[in-house]
Amino acid sequence: MPRNTRVLAFDPGYERLGAAVLEKQKGKEVLLHSECVRTPADLPFHERLKLVGAAAEALIQEWQPGAVALEEVFFEKNAKTAMQVAEVRGVLTYLAATRGLEVYQYTPSEVKVAVTGHGGSSKAAIALMVPKLIELPKRPRLDDELDAIAVGITCLASRR
Repeated sequence: MPRNTRVLAFDPGYERLGAAVLEKQKGKEVLLHSECVRTPADLPFHERLKLVGAAAEALIQEWQPGAVALEEVFFEKNAKTAMQVAEVRGVLTYLAATRGLEVYQYTPSEVKVAVTGHGGSSKAAIALMVPKLIELPKRPRLDDELDAIAVGITCLASRR
């Protein structure tokens, strides 16, 4: 990984964007920050995209990562949602590229294998395993935030 081992990981979404900042410290993955950015449902999509982009920009500015990691889009049923999530991924990729950051992308199966050891694991299995792999401050988290942490763990584990 370039510059440093700090990674800004995202579980892309326009309603809820999971974000996590992790880095390697003494060979161990450490969570520095995580959150779930939410956008109001009554806003037009382009306004929600703008809010997601601004939140990602602020995270890049504050945490100065060496790389950005994204979960790839995987939807079987709703093509419109998949396309809008792909647009979010485009904004995140653009922001990373304009700042010279490496971009790593992982399929949901790759993240599940890295975190649980099985590519067909459920969201519940991810939520159960993440706190076993990395120390998390005690507070409620949405799945999107836990998924972003899992993407970060995957990135740090796969990039030696």
